[in-house]
Amino acid sequence: MYNLQGILRKNIVNANMQFEKLGYVSTNITNYSTNAYKPVRFEQMLSEDGYLTGELRTDFDQGSIRLTQKTFDIAIDGVGFIPVTSENGEVTYTRDGSLKVDEDGYLVTNDGHVVGDGIRIPMNYYRIFIQKDGTVQTMPENGAPLENIGKIPIVTFQNPEGLKLSNGNKFIATQESGEPVLIKSHESIKQGFLEMSGTNVYNSVNDVLRLNASMIASTKLMKVIDDMYYKAINLTE
Repeated sequence: MYNLQGILRKNIVNANMQFEKLGYVSTNITNYSTNAYKPVRFEQMLSEDGYLTGELRTDFDQGSIRLTQKTFDIAIDGVGFIPVTSENGEVTYTRDGSLKVDEDGYLVTNDGHVVGDGIRIPMNYYRIFIQKDGTVQTMPENGAPLENIGKIPIVTFQNPEGLKLSNGNKFIATQESGEPVLIKSHESIKQGFLEMSGTNVYNSVNDVLRLNASMIASTKLMKVIDDMYYKAINLTE
């Protein structure tokens, strides 16, 4: 009896672990079109007692960069994150460079988080230029000299995998990630481009099919064990 109960318990725990992994894979597929989305992977390990354990990690490899030709779209071509600040003062970090200008003239993310220390765009300008080092420049009128109005900062972390995922495709610094370090000299920013999601949809769909087959097999095994357990109980009556 004990062996049957142990096998059943182990199978249930392992099936739940597979179901949890399926949830993360499904999330990756859902965010296939999310700018600069960093997919999570649930690395499973089989312990000595036969139970599955898992470790959640984030894949920070750079996604492909797509041309948009939009003035306020930027992509980070290399390592790093853009620090942004919410209305309540919380600082988070993102690689999603789909920016806009809010009603007060500040350069913000699509959900209204202020970029860097606050870069205010003048109301009357002819063109906006964002240089590779993050310097934002305006041309007041055609042919006029460029004016520097701010700089988009790029920061990095000693251990990016220690970052905690927040809302809106942003990350929060933790003790594991370490404090943000400003990259003082770089040429990483590309104006008129956006980084695409890092999700590999083909691998993700393959994972879904494999996990689905695994859970079906686990369910059938639980049914067989349950039938054996029921018959064993009836033999004692």
